[in-house]
Parts: sequence; C-alpha cells; structure tokens
Amino acid sequence: MLSDLPVTVPIERASTARVGRFEQLPKWLNLIPMVAQWVWLGILHRSITLPSTVNPGITSGGMVGDGKLEYFACMGTTARSATADYIAVVNDSRSSATGVTQRMMEARLRFPIVAKPDLGWCGYGVRLLANVDDLADYLRRFPPDETFLLQRYLADPGEAGLFYVREPAALNGRLIGILLRHYPNVVGNGDDCIADLIARDPRLQRATGNALHQCRYDPQCVPPDGEIVRLSTVASTRVGGLYEDGSVLVTAALEARVDAIAKDMGLFLVGRFDVRYRTVEDLQRGEFTIMEVNGAGSEAVHAWDPKYSVRDVYRIVFAKQRLLFRIGDANRRRGHRPIGWLKLARLHLHQQRLMRTYPPSN
Repeated sequence: MLSDLPVTVPIERASTARVGRFEQLPKWLNLIPMVAQWVWLGILHRSITLPSTVNPGITSGGMVGDGKLEYFACMGTTARSATADYIAVVNDSRSSATGVTQRMMEARLRFPIVAKPDLGWCGYGVRLLANVDDLADYLRRFPPDETFLLQRYLADPGEAGLFYVREPAALNGRLIGILLRHYPNVVGNGDDCIADLIARDPRLQRATGNALHQCRYDPQCVPPDGEIVRLSTVASTRVGGLYEDGSVLVTAALEARVDAIAKDMGLFLVGRFDVRYRTVEDLQRGEFTIMEVNGAGSEAVHAWDPKYSVRDVYRIVFAKQRLLFRIGDANRRRGHRPIGWLKLARLHLHQQRLMRTYPPSN
C-alpha cells in the first residue's frame, strides 16, 4: 500500500478532477492532426527528422531512443549538483541483488529507492523498491543485458516538468511551460473501500486495467473520511495521474536557475527537466531536484490540463512543433545533420518492443 507516500494534490483537486475533452478522444484520432502538421513542417524544411538536430550529441536529439544516462553524462558540476544521486546497473550475468546493494551503499544510496529503465517513456518500468527482495525481483524481471538506474527516492511532495528552450544564437534560454503532475489517489469517506472509490472515477480506472502497471494497495481497505491514499509511484496519465498547466508559476529566479543548469549541459537547447520540489514557493525560487531530463521528444503535455479545449491543446502542441523545426533548421545551418528517417524508425520500434518487456510500474 502506498498511502504513506506524499500526495501533491489538495482534496478538492483529487476528488473532482475530470477527464478533459482531449483525453476522451481515442489516441489514434488525436494524433492525426499532430502527425499531419509534423509532415507539413517536414516538407517545408526538407527534412521530416529535422528536430533531431536540436540537441547535438543526444541520440536523435531526444526524439526517441535516447537514454537517461546520456543527459547525465553531459552535465557539468552545476547541473549534476541539482540532480538526484543514482547508479547505473547493467542487468547481465554478473548482476546480483547483493552486489548491487553493495554498490548502493558505496554510493550512499539507501532503500526505498526508485528503479527506472535507462531507455524509457511515460513511467514504464519505474518501480519503488523497498528492500533487497524487491531489488532481486526487479533484476529477475528486467530484460537481460539492458541498463536501468537506481536513483535516490525523493520524498518532496511536488512534481513538475520544466519545458526549456534556447535559440542557438541566444545567450540565454527561457521556460516555455510548466507541467504539474498530480499522482492518482482516492479520498476516503469512511464508508467505501478503495476499489469502490476507484470504480467511480474514470481517470483512476486506467491503472486497474493496465497490464504494464501493478497497483500496490489493498482494494478492500476503507480509508477514513478525508484521508488521501496515493495509488502509484508514477504520476503518468496512463495510470490515472492528472496533468495541470502551471506555466503561470514561471519566475525570473526559476528561469535563471534552469537556464544555468541547461547551459552546463553543452549543446542542450530543447527539452524538459522533470523535478521534485517541496512547495510551490520553493519551485519559484529555483529550489528543486532533477529526476531526469528529456529532449526533443518531450511532448507539451501541460496542454493535457482538463481545462483546455481540444482547440487549445492543438494550439499549444503545434506551437511546440514549429519551435522544434525552427531550432532544428538553425542547427542544420551550423553543420548538424538530422538523423535518417529509417534509423529513427528503428530506434522507435526498438524502444516500443523493449518497454513491453519491463517489469510493471507501481
């Protein structure tokens, strides 16, 4: 049961958040306009993979096939000091729970700890491990010869995605959006069990019918009135999490902090920093801890806020696509060549196949 984990949402947000119009559309349907504009931009710029140049040195610029360790590897002192400690584990024949635990101790990492695939997306394969037995189970279930990270568990209650962009010729970058992630949770009323509370919430039902997600709670437990029970380690919408647009929270201090970190990562120009923070005020002061970094493939998911109409969502997403192609074009003129579409397709297929073999998230 995960009720002892911190929850980021106030009770009214947890209990009344609706599923937005855009989320109600079949995924294949809402992708059609996005793909159509992407193809049109590709024709205009003579390269359908042009955004792969926005972050030179990262696989496909971060569109697909990029590992978390790639971003960590290009970090300097400033960026590294803002990132949660971790170790990388290759799940080969030499890996054992005892040996990995020893490495954790040497790196001053302790249970509980978060395990996450190096090559991942939307929280697939992300699990909170409580002890050595959980670690041994993760090693058994993780695909052989692939790499995962063990990262310090961050107990800070807030989670955000900070969307950053820097024009190639500009001295400074800027934040173009903030995503606030809210964990799937139920609010007890003293009468109904968790299973019944979930059954009445169409958003939360996504977690219970998801073969790639494992719910860690007692469905028959009856939470006391007003108690918030967190249902998942990850906050992805695929398991019932809620995305909220927090772009109004951008401050000069926050923007300057993110800019300093990004500029300490070489030619990192476009992407999203996923962070944890204690309070909104701390976040606005630039006080946060980085969990991971994503590149050109980081969608403008703050547009998934239920308050937005379908038209609003496409307006935000289309603007992000145009930005990617513009910066990609500028970097191409500086000598950076886009990845071939066939190689990009292979990276995508490999990643999709691999994610289906990960242990379920929890």
